[in-house]
Amino acid sequence: MVEDIRHDWSLSEVRTLHDTPLFQLVDRARSVHVTHHADNSVQLCTLLSVKTGGCPEDCAYCPQSSHHQTPVKGEAMLKVDEVLAAAARAKEHGATRFCMGAAWREVKDGSAFDRVLEMVRGVKSLGLEACVTLGMLNADQAARLKAAGLDAYNHNLDTSREHYKSIISTRQFDQRLATLRAVRNAGITVCSGGIIGMGESVDDRCQMLVELANLDPQPESVPINALVRVEGTPLAAMPPIDPLELVRMVAVARVIMPRSRVRLSAGRSELNREAQLLCLYAGANSIFYGDRLLTTPNPDTSEDEELVRAAGLTVQPPSARLAPDASDASAAE
Repeated sequence: MVEDIRHDWSLSEVRTLHDTPLFQLVDRARSVHVTHHADNSVQLCTLLSVKTGGCPEDCAYCPQSSHHQTPVKGEAMLKVDEVLAAAARAKEHGATRFCMGAAWREVKDGSAFDRVLEMVRGVKSLGLEACVTLGMLNADQAARLKAAGLDAYNHNLDTSREHYKSIISTRQFDQRLATLRAVRNAGITVCSGGIIGMGESVDDRCQMLVELANLDPQPESVPINALVRVEGTPLAAMPPIDPLELVRMVAVARVIMPRSRVRLSAGRSELNREAQLLCLYAGANSIFYGDRLLTTPNPDTSEDEELVRAAGLTVQPPSARLAPDASDASAAE
């Protein structure tokens, strides 16, 4: 039976689902997936760092934090024409969503934010979906992004509320949720997921998914990331995850968030082709495309093109439903 959209998932329910024998879990996720995503497509997204390094946050996984001694150094913000040239190249290679990231704790009004707004307008003029990840923002800033044409805002929960304080001390979990509310209330679609492999428990992983699934409306996009271990960060010595742990997370996300686009994100470079195909089979229907994700490695575009061909998938054009329904927006207020 295919599940209806629910916003009352409990940790015990999701943990039981997560621990289902793998083939049963994947079969259930696949059934949900083909019902809600019958077009057999995958969306290709490209992510570009428009302002790299020097972030005042102390996220333990992030090489862009000014608290850590990593190979990533602070750089000046890219110019608009540089970003639009990168977006045009991404479109030529098949990407339909272009996401721009800035290593900021929060959006601050001024020339830098004005430049981001210009980037958004330019990306939209190319016929791409525009997404940004800029840290925390307020209602007025979200409204300005919406007016510029922004389709989606990425702001990951990262992990569970309980584990969050072990990863980040410079902001609170509830501030993450407040940003998601500002985005939703502005009529921008929500892109929010998390990272596994940061020393969290299985319950932490499941609780993060519960938090996302119980948002009303649920996020339109849910990135599932595996930790990319970077020298100089506090988590550099963490062991790699078993690829099947990522498969389980994708499958659970698909079951409890049936209409969301589940994005197979950071950490793919450490997965072999077969593991990635299993994630796609279990419900992932988007990948970040290009040789870098902000500052960390990603599979080569030719490898991803072959992956899509091997899976027999089609590349999805820009979505016909980029913004939430009016009824969805009111439910989020």
